[in-house]
Amino acid sequence: MKTPVPEDGTAGGPTVLRMLLGAHLRRLREAQGVTREDAGWEIRASESKISRMELGRVSFKERDVADLLTLYGLQDDEERNRLLTLARDANTPGWWHRYGDVLPNWFHSYLGLEAAAALIRTYELQFVPGLLQTREYARAVVLLGHGRAAAAEIDRRVIVRMARQQVLTRPDPPQLWAVLDEAVLRRPIGGHQVMRGQIEALIEVTKLPNVRLQVVPFRVGGHAAAGGAFSILRFPDQDLPDVVYIEQLTSALYLDKRDDVDHYAAAMETLCVLADPPHRTADTLHRILKDLDAGT
Repeated sequence: MKTPVPEDGTAGGPTVLRMLLGAHLRRLREAQGVTREDAGWEIRASESKISRMELGRVSFKERDVADLLTLYGLQDDEERNRLLTLARDANTPGWWHRYGDVLPNWFHSYLGLEAAAALIRTYELQFVPGLLQTREYARAVVLLGHGRAAAAEIDRRVIVRMARQQVLTRPDPPQLWAVLDEAVLRRPIGGHQVMRGQIEALIEVTKLPNVRLQVVPFRVGGHAAAGGAFSILRFPDQDLPDVVYIEQLTSALYLDKRDDVDHYAAAMETLCVLADPPHRTADTLHRILKDLDAGT
């Protein structure tokens, strides 16, 4: 199996470009005092369509962007051309679109956000985060949810997961701060050899300068994130808000309202305090590896 190499260009593909363009359009509209309803009328669309455009959650037609820029009174030709170019680029599919047969539509957006993030903070209580999984562990996880799928489909799902991980070793990689519940490391996904290889890989990953890994030990008991796994993504462009990502069985939630983000950020801070400090993670992993080999 050959892992695809993501194309050069904007790291986040179309997702972040749409978010940036949407933020520009919202500021222009608000500066002119134009309502979403009036903007929608101008491009023969609904108020909700304008809202989705401004949030970067739909693709852009270049003609619609041009009409909106005219409505908003943008007369600077250079700025107008820049935004129209952004609209064209925002419709260029990311590398993961080639795997649309095995990826749900709601996950495409996350891949774009993950690739464009400057900081990814994630909490997991069942599985090792996808960005840190070995190929064998990833296959075992995929089989749990798609055990009846054809071998070729399983292979493609694993390939996508491996391709995602290139974000951590590219030039100017994001910072990854992962907090794992101890149960993640004690649960024998794939069997003894798979878990041994996965824990050994985590020991190695703690040596990466852009990865911080912490473990919440069993002795902590209950804690602020008992509701489930989540990730918080922060982007280098100040126009983009932090986004909380919560994956469900058949869909996902993307939260960017300030109150929601603050709530999850506070939970993450609590987890980081409760967890053993990062400098002790390698020792914890070695101890768990020893217990695994002892069959305890």
